[in-house]
Amino acid sequence: MIPRLLSFIDAFAPAEGNPPRDVGPFARWALQGAWPAIWTACFVTLLTGIAELVSARFTGWVVDAAAAQGPGGYWGPYAILIGFGLLFFLLIRPLIVLADAAVSSISLGPNLYPLVLSRVNRYTLGHSLSYFDNDFAGRISQKATQVARGLNDLVNEMTDVLVYAVAMFAGTFFLLAGIDPRLLLIFTGWFVVYALFLRLMIPKMRRLARERADANTLVTGQIVDTLSNIATVKLFAHDTREDEATRATLVRWRGKARDFGVVSALFRLGLMTLGGLLPLMAILSALYLYSIGAASSGDIAMTAMLTTRLAMLTNRLGRAAMSIFTNIGVVADGIGTLTPPHAITDRPGARDEARGGALRFEHLTFRYGGKQAALNDFDLTVKQGEKIALVGASGAGKSTVIGLLLRLYDVEEGRILLGGDDIRDLTQAGLRRAVSVVRQETSMFNRSALENIRYGRPDASDEEVFDAARRASAHDFIQDLRDRRGREGYDARLGERGVKLSGGQRQRIALARAILKDAPVLVLDEATSALDSEVEAEIQGALDVVMQGKTVIAIAHRLSTIAQMDRIIVMEQGRIVEQGTHDALLAKRGVYARYWSRQSGGFLGAQDAAE
Repeated sequence: MIPRLLSFIDAFAPAEGNPPRDVGPFARWALQGAWPAIWTACFVTLLTGIAELVSARFTGWVVDAAAAQGPGGYWGPYAILIGFGLLFFLLIRPLIVLADAAVSSISLGPNLYPLVLSRVNRYTLGHSLSYFDNDFAGRISQKATQVARGLNDLVNEMTDVLVYAVAMFAGTFFLLAGIDPRLLLIFTGWFVVYALFLRLMIPKMRRLARERADANTLVTGQIVDTLSNIATVKLFAHDTREDEATRATLVRWRGKARDFGVVSALFRLGLMTLGGLLPLMAILSALYLYSIGAASSGDIAMTAMLTTRLAMLTNRLGRAAMSIFTNIGVVADGIGTLTPPHAITDRPGARDEARGGALRFEHLTFRYGGKQAALNDFDLTVKQGEKIALVGASGAGKSTVIGLLLRLYDVEEGRILLGGDDIRDLTQAGLRRAVSVVRQETSMFNRSALENIRYGRPDASDEEVFDAARRASAHDFIQDLRDRRGREGYDARLGERGVKLSGGQRQRIALARAILKDAPVLVLDEATSALDSEVEAEIQGALDVVMQGKTVIAIAHRLSTIAQMDRIIVMEQGRIVEQGTHDALLAKRGVYARYWSRQSGGFLGAQDAAE
């Protein structure tokens, strides 16, 4: 039975379409496929409320029967009541409660959170690089988890408490009306006052809860930002400065939490007062009706039982309402961060595989959305298997070319062709599978060395991973790795962002990852910048083998590393100013020759970057 309840919801099924930006439509999008289980939970909760009403009605029947029969006899006069009580309280009611607990705790509980979070995370991963550049990773991740948890709690509160409350209030309305309409008037008047109190207090609590959640997100973002850059904090001796920055965000959070706490306390005081007022008024009214012969002693007992339970329910319902509207605010806040439309999308019918490695950059002009052009009429053809280098001072546009090639940003003017296809006619995944990249700033996952290299081709065998590591001169140092849990070699974890490795070691693992990927286009963005001359010579030999038959674009400030390229493209201010072989450009005595003569230790000098 438990496996069937667990499978009631496919917790990792993708959602259709993009997430809407309003809470109601977003909830429908995020909960696609879960609605049968949710409606089942509502129905079972409704039965639970009805069971409580039957319990109260049974109490009234017993009291009235006892009053009418008087002392004497047991099984004879009360056989029907006793049989019904045994059947209801020992079988029917427990089965209803079991069904309610099973659906809530097994079908909904373990499934809703992963269902919503996986969908939100999948959509978030589809955002362009600029989306992540403009926000904290910690803030984005916290918003995602808050939305998933908030929507999960929202559904649970509504199916568990709200539906139960509706059943109890509606049933009480019906049962009290059966005793005397005057009781109904008292109950209705109390309910109106209760509803007005909720209408007054809940919007305040919702606003304050949203402000508190936002303040908490800033605290997390500040801490994550500090810890992500802990090496810089230590090197500049800014522990105190970062602590003060965190304290400032905590002071703001503390103020918002205090405001929320004050209103919350007043809210609970009001709920307790109104909750106590209902049974007092109802019981006294029923007693009055009994005194004038308009109600029975069983009616008094039933009224007392119903209104006492409603009094307890009002506190629970008030807290549930506070939770519901708080979570609505949390979800709405998260939606604003997580669900803007994707800046870069796949065209309908886009191909999933490139048809070769030839490249054509046609008259690219790109400004990053501003006025200053990072590329200005950049026009370049790279033949299949040709190896070119992009050279220029900082800001010349080299990295922009690579970013546009990989569709980290979309071109503003012109187009890029890969294998004869406009890259926008390829899916983003298909395009990026066709390009291996080794960047100057290498990124490592806090996973094993084996997993980090296998990221280049997840279906690669262990032997293929080992071979790629050998070719990148990484195999020897990987075998000496050991993490704090005693895992060694390829099983050792590399730490967050690869902090346990030197810069050269990180780049060698990145090279092994690219070698394993074996894509038709290879991009080397300062791929050997962190290596010493001896290791660079080893890797250069490996790269010579890896580059065979591939289209290569290399960016390097160490000009000696690109001297053997088929063609060197010299850039200034987003334009191509020279191109040719190393020897031809030196003979030309132009910009490249000036760079070559001014390089220090084989690097393009800072003086050139300033010119």
